[in-house]
Amino acid sequence: MEFDFVIVGGGSAGCVLAGRLSEDPALQVALLEAGPPDTSALIHCPAGIALMARTDTVTQSLSTVPQPGLLGRRGFQPRGRTLGGSSSTNAMAYIRGQAADYDTWVQMGCPGWSWDEVLPSFLKAEHNERIHNAWHGQNGPLNVTDLQSPNVFSQRFVEAGVQAGLVHTTDFNGPTQEGVGLYQVTQRGGERFSAAKAYLTPHLGRPNLHVMTGVTVDRMGLVDGVARQVHAWRDGQALTLSARREIILSAGAFQSPAILMRSGIGPAAHLQSLGIGVLRDLPGVGENLHDHPDAVLVADAPGHTDLIGLSPRGVWHTLQALWAWRQHRKGRLTTNFAEAGAFYKSRPDAAQPDIQLHFVVAKLVDHGRQLTLGHGYSLHVCLLQPDSRGRVQLADRDPHSAPLIDPQFLSDPRDVQRLRDGVRQAQRILAQPALAAYGKEWAASADARSDEQLEHWLRQNTDTVYHPVGTCRMGQDKMAVVDAKLRVHGVPGLRVVDASVMPRIVSGNTNAPTIMIAERAADWIRGSRP
Repeated sequence: MEFDFVIVGGGSAGCVLAGRLSEDPALQVALLEAGPPDTSALIHCPAGIALMARTDTVTQSLSTVPQPGLLGRRGFQPRGRTLGGSSSTNAMAYIRGQAADYDTWVQMGCPGWSWDEVLPSFLKAEHNERIHNAWHGQNGPLNVTDLQSPNVFSQRFVEAGVQAGLVHTTDFNGPTQEGVGLYQVTQRGGERFSAAKAYLTPHLGRPNLHVMTGVTVDRMGLVDGVARQVHAWRDGQALTLSARREIILSAGAFQSPAILMRSGIGPAAHLQSLGIGVLRDLPGVGENLHDHPDAVLVADAPGHTDLIGLSPRGVWHTLQALWAWRQHRKGRLTTNFAEAGAFYKSRPDAAQPDIQLHFVVAKLVDHGRQLTLGHGYSLHVCLLQPDSRGRVQLADRDPHSAPLIDPQFLSDPRDVQRLRDGVRQAQRILAQPALAAYGKEWAASADARSDEQLEHWLRQNTDTVYHPVGTCRMGQDKMAVVDAKLRVHGVPGLRVVDASVMPRIVSGNTNAPTIMIAERAADWIRGSRP
């Protein structure tokens, strides 16, 4: 049970690290994942995402603490809990964010993370089936492609966006992000193409790569001040692994800070309140939690069975589609549901687009946990750069206990104002002829006309769009947890490599940036001396 590297967490970043580090046959690499292998059909069939929120097979259904900004509601926080992590359970949209996001990281004390410096790692990771230019890679492990069978309503949404004044784009990851169009997705041949499929599955036969599932990590141990041991549980049995070179935490924005704190690395007062001995007082561990707050507009489109929904004809179409997918990996079950989208400015004076839309070809209520009869479509309205900040803390010392998640959604009034402006522009798109001829927005949002009414609707309906970041952020100040090479301050032999290191959230979906972060870390780690 001794390895050169022990990677904690088999999600997007962990799969990249395991695949890249094990390319060197001289290195022994262990990858620990709390969930099961990624064998579920719900993972590989893209439309299986519709059922994931209703099962804990490959997801961990976490909740926030009550949110004052959401009228005391608890938010839903599902995370992928299988090989591939949330890349095995997400909506597969391939988005990098804006160049300004990464240049801002440099201004926040993270040298080496400018757009010009991170772009090569995006290109290294990507294989884009359609786009062949300087903005995209063609030889990377991660397959990126157009939707195989986009829904006719997704095309109508794009047309409605153009009618509302947006520019049609065929590439949200090109020179400019602003506009409306269909998303590219991480799929290949009609199946989801997760980070596990890209970086891990092809290499499981390597004798120096040791993948262990069903392993819950408790804490890390230091030897002579250096991180060397990982203490975990598997099938009720205690397990200890040793790392000759480094331990790498890639357990995500919730679990990476939780493992650090159980190890005695974190804010001293919080650790002492739980009876945990303080090995390193790092007050920033668990702080700076933020996420994209998101509200969903829903419209009924009775009788339009091109949309996925619950009706006799809809069920029949789904059964036919299931046969087509099983036999040929084609048809409507290749949908990622959030097929189209847009980026725009909530106000004309905004420096960059600060609103993102995801157009969903079904009626989405409460993350898909609440079934609704009939057919319709939904529109996620997401604030890209929220000012609200929260934290993650431990509930107790038990590694099987969920952490206390407090994103403080809509606690900053600026977030409410910009999200409200973004929703009004989204409603303008829904009202354009290309869509209005087929569907009608639900009254709850459509009738919220005044600022006060719309704010109340937002506080009733806003929640996560599944992009938590920031809880082990990079930087050089006293609240930073890792340096610009992702090494934990004051703890040799330990890095954090996942979305928790982002000092400020990117302007878009977080999966591709997380993979980029792991690609950079793998290069640094392999280039470092033992």
